[in-house]
Amino acid sequence: LNESGNYLNEIMQCFLSFFSLEFLYLGGNFITSIPPELANLPSLSYLVLCDNKIQSIPPQLAQLHSLRSLSLHNNLLTYLPREILNLVHLEELSLRGNPLVVRFVRDLTYNPPSLQELAGRTIKTRSVPFAPSDLPENLVRYLSLASNCPNPKCGGVYFDSCVRQIKFVDFCGKYRIPLMHYLCSPECSSPCSSASQSSTSQSESDSEDEASVAARRMQKVLLG
Repeated sequence: LNESGNYLNEIMQCFLSFFSLEFLYLGGNFITSIPPELANLPSLSYLVLCDNKIQSIPPQLAQLHSLRSLSLHNNLLTYLPREILNLVHLEELSLRGNPLVVRFVRDLTYNPPSLQELAGRTIKTRSVPFAPSDLPENLVRYLSLASNCPNPKCGGVYFDSCVRQIKFVDFCGKYRIPLMHYLCSPECSSPCSSASQSSTSQSESDSEDEASVAARRMQKVLLG
């Protein structure tokens, strides 16, 4: 069923009754939301929703177990529900042109640390002893400004050079809160995703499980 470029502002209810539908093309419209009932199409394999005004994806889409390709590029998405990892046959996910991807690409920018910062990191991480009389006052003050990397597996520090990472975390099962993390380097990619120590281990486990599932199931994620 191809209804692309027809100035639709919603997904028509009649489309949701085609239970044997395998291909649904709705790109190039003015659709702002996806009805959860779309998940009731068990044979749907290709879903094209690009070039619309969609702001969120209902978690119910995880029930589309036959889905192989999902085109969401050029929408207004700022996050994806974690349930999308349950799309066991999903091979292609197109996300370019969404605020989520624009922010992600922008935040990849990383300025390498200066020689001063490298030296400061070495002193702090190796606990090199020094007295205030050993260094100029400005360097003593600089060393006091070190921030600990929030990645519990890292143990590093940073001063001016860091990597910003936004992670959306479930809150009470109702909301997804964007949390900003500042990591010491691009290689440091498993930050603590909760402010409370009690949930740290669970958050780390969830992050690792999600990464493993995504790598195994999704063969192509188009960001640009």
